[in-house]
Parts: sequence; C-alpha cells; structure tokens
Amino acid sequence: MNIQNIIETKVKEGFLALYNTEIPTVEFQATRKEFEGDITVVVFPMLRYKKGNPVAIGEDLGKYLVENVTEITNYNVVKGFLNLVIEDAFYTNFFNGIYADTIFGLKAPKEEDKAVLVEYSSPNTNKPLHLGHVRNNLLGYSVAEIIKASGKKVYKTQIINDRGIHICKSMLAWEKFGNGETPESTGLKGDKLVGNYYVKFDQEYKKEIAQLISEGKTEDEAKKEAPLLVEAQQMLLKWEAGDEQVVSLWKEMNAWVYAGFDVTYKNLGVDFDNLYYESNTYLLGKDIIDEGLKTGVFYKKEDGSVWCDLTADGLDEKLVLRSNGTAVYMTQDIGTAIQRAKDLPDVGGMVYTVGNEQDYHFKVLFLILKKLGYSWAESLFHLSYGMVDLPSGKMKSREGTVVDADDLMVEMTTTAKEISEELGKLDGYSDKEKNELYKTIGLGALKYFILKVDPKKRILFDPKSSVDFQGNTGPFIQYTYARIQSIIRKAEFDYSQPVTIELHEKEKELLKQLELYPETIQQAAANYSPAIVANYTYDLVKEFNSFYQNVHILGEENQDKKVFRVQLAKKVADTIKSAFSLLGIEVPERM
Repeated sequence: MNIQNIIETKVKEGFLALYNTEIPTVEFQATRKEFEGDITVVVFPMLRYKKGNPVAIGEDLGKYLVENVTEITNYNVVKGFLNLVIEDAFYTNFFNGIYADTIFGLKAPKEEDKAVLVEYSSPNTNKPLHLGHVRNNLLGYSVAEIIKASGKKVYKTQIINDRGIHICKSMLAWEKFGNGETPESTGLKGDKLVGNYYVKFDQEYKKEIAQLISEGKTEDEAKKEAPLLVEAQQMLLKWEAGDEQVVSLWKEMNAWVYAGFDVTYKNLGVDFDNLYYESNTYLLGKDIIDEGLKTGVFYKKEDGSVWCDLTADGLDEKLVLRSNGTAVYMTQDIGTAIQRAKDLPDVGGMVYTVGNEQDYHFKVLFLILKKLGYSWAESLFHLSYGMVDLPSGKMKSREGTVVDADDLMVEMTTTAKEISEELGKLDGYSDKEKNELYKTIGLGALKYFILKVDPKKRILFDPKSSVDFQGNTGPFIQYTYARIQSIIRKAEFDYSQPVTIELHEKEKELLKQLELYPETIQQAAANYSPAIVANYTYDLVKEFNSFYQNVHILGEENQDKKVFRVQLAKKVADTIKSAFSLLGIEVPERM
C-alpha cells in the first residue's frame, strides 16, 4: 500500500473519530517547496461535511495522524493545507521492496476479469495513412498498452474501410488513367499508388464539373451528372452485385494498400491482434433492427424507413434503416459491436479511438446498444481526440494536401539527424548506429509530442520544436535515460544488495516521484490518457536531473551512499523505459 492510501484510510478514520462524520474522499497534493512536508492533505473540501475553521480541523487531523500513523513524524498547517512529514524509513523500505522488481508498477490480469477491446487506426483503402492517422494509432496503441499494464487483458483491433464510393473512385481512376502501373513497376508503396489515383479522380471530376457548368448546368446538377461520378456509382453497384471483374480489381488494389499499411505500421511501432473488414460487416445489424422493432426499441415510418427515437434521452431521432431496406453506418456499427462481442466472449468493454467529429455518432451508438439490452454496452468508451493541425493549415486527402505518415517519419528522422549533428555528441558511432539513433530520437520526439497532450485537445504539430533536447520533449527524456546508462556502465562495484542510509532531500524527492508510478498507470488507464504517463515521466526526469546536479553519485566517498545512489539512478532509468514502452517509445542506451 502506498503512503497516500495509508493516509487516506487514516484521515477518514480520524474524521469519523473526531467529528462523528464520514467523508467519502480525501484530496491530496504535493507539498509546496517553501513548507516542510512530503504530502499535503487539502482540508477545504472537508468543510462540506463539517463546518468550522479549516486551520483548526487541520490541527486536529495532524495530531490524530502523528499519533496513529507510524510513518508520519510531524505536521504543519498553512491555512487549509495540512502538510505531513513522512519518515525516511518508509521511503527506504519502499525502495528496497521495489529495487529488484522487474515489473514495478505493472499488474498482471486476473483470470476472472473481463478483457477490453481497443479499436484504432481504421483507415480507408483509397489513400495512405496521414498525420491524423498517426495521432489515432499512437493514442489507440498506447491506451491499449496502458490498460494492459493496469491489469486487464486487451485485444487491439481495427475495422478497415475497404468498400464504398471512395474506394471505387480510386479504382476507376486507375482503370482510366493508370496504364496498368503497379507498385512493382513504379517503385511506389501500394497505398501511395492507390492514393495518387484518388487525387487523380478528384482532379478529373472537377474538370468535368467545370465543363458541365460552362454548358449551362447548375453546380449541383454538374456535381451529380459528371460522367466520372456516375461511372463510380455504377462500379459500386457492380461490386455489391459481385461482378467478377470489379471484385478482382478491388482485391488487387486493396492488396497493394494492405502491403503499404503494413510497412507504415511496422515503422510506427503499432500492431493489431485481429482485423475486421467493412466488406464483411456492412450488412451486419439488419437482423438486429428486426429484433428491435419487435421489442419497441425501433419504429417504422410510413415510408418504410426504421428509426430510433432518442428525444427522451436528450438526443434526436436516428435513422437505422432506409426506406429501401439498405443499412446506414449506424446499422453497421451496431452489428459490428455485437459481432465482436460474439467473437470475443471474454470482452467486457470496448474503446473506440475516433476523432471528435464523431462524438454524437458514438453517443447514439452506445445508447442504442444499451436499449437493445446488451450488458457490455455500459462499458463502451469513445476515445475522442482533437485534430492535428500544421502551421501550413488543414489537410485534405482528395486534394493531395495531407501530410503522409511515412514522409513525416522520414522528416522526423532527418530533423533528429540535423539537430544531433549540430550538438556534435556522436563521436565514435558507426553510420549504422547513428542512423538507428536518429530514427529512435525522431520517432520518440513525434510520439511524445502527440501523446503528452490530453487526447481531447487539438494539437499544432511543429516537428522542429518536438526534437528539442531541452524541456518537455521525448529527446530530453531519452537523453536522461542514456545519461543514467552511462553512470551504470562506469559503476564498477557491487551495488546489488540493499543498504540503509539517511536520505538527502533530493533522494527523498526522487523516491516520492517513483512511488507515484503504479498509481499513475491506474489513473492513465481509468482516464484513457497516455498524457498522464507522459507528463509523469517528464516530472520524474526533472526530479532526477535536480538530484544529479545536487549530489555526487560515483564521486560520493561514503560507499553505502554511493551504492544507494547508483541503485536509485538505475531504478529511475528502468521506470523511464517502462513508462516510455507504454507510449510505444524506445530509449537509446547511448546518446
């Protein structure tokens, strides 16, 4: 049990003993540097349950805690803040207990616990992955890793949007303008080649619209009647009817795209346990609509369309089946969720990593699934995230103005190379070692820059500032890890056994930060927020650098202190590596 849990239990116990009143929670914060203490209990929220002077209440609780908690040696009250002094022995005992623990902070799943399914990426097969997909993938992957570390079994999945009019646009453009070129003949990744034809379709489509307008059509008429669009719509109908030639081309071009995606996923460092394809799921859900009609969850309008009335829940009426009997996206998502629950019966919750423009869609989806009576619908979560903006403005796939994920990773590696060469820290490295390091730094910078921000916030991404070796950046944290590895390599003495020393204040501050790691993982999992882990790691690194600047480590004359400080440095490095692995970031042994 960590010190916060011990104190929380005793504060509640003390409040009941002193005032015959129960309090549901206890609020903590770090003790401000100008006051004596290691952890602070905030008294103000308690005034809701016991009217009185916050200083007097703080004094009462402080005396009670000193008398009843052996780890608390002293206290002081500043206004409504109760600052508690924790004995050194608590922190040294804590450290000796975790030093050899290779999975410190992580929990193993319990057999009886339900698993969590995390969906992310979910691209269209008409274009390569772009910067928006990068945030999606990094968030989904990291949240899955954090939930796993918190003690739950996790499945990583995606649904690949491999059908529809947008796919047919790329196919048709390739048929008309491609001259039979392939990824092999062009040397292009398959997803890039297919994406080029999506852009080509848009260019030619706009020419046709302009021509029709010049012939007297309105803009709306021109958009609907342009021959290319009409042909793409006909191609979609042929695909749905199973036309052999269309289906064959669809399979071939999708295979090119999947091969391209696999390269991008590997370079980005994300993976999946299972995949769903929209071509297999787009008809799912229609039978569920029939069941929902019988139970009154849905109702039919005069034109034969089927709806769900959610007005009593503060939403609107939602179409779930068109009058001609065809499904809409909502129908498909209902069916896919139910199919996943059947495929993975140990799943008790699902996390959908999808941009915030779909917030309303997921409110409706989750509510309909609850109304249909699925118990797991209570454990559905939309991991909603903000857009990634660039200094140059908004991205548009069909106009070819997106920032390609592969190009971005190359740019990050190049930026890391330029900055590293300016700093001149890589003497003695082979070219292969340098290139590996540039990639590790560049990708670490990209991932950290994106993941340190709360998912709900928009990001203005600046590649140059993300590769800064100072401040709250991935490279700064990686550099600290490498610095500690250098200390460990130079420690040519036995530091394997626990020692007992009187703690320096900087050692105590560092231990306090380490102690927060297990709770940080649980908090990040509960909030589906890698930012909590990222910013914890930065705080840990700041605390280590303050320790490093204020005490001697290898230069310390007292052997026990020297042993302890090397042990402490090593545990900090292990924790940085562990935390960064939850963010999908590698740490270099040398920099």
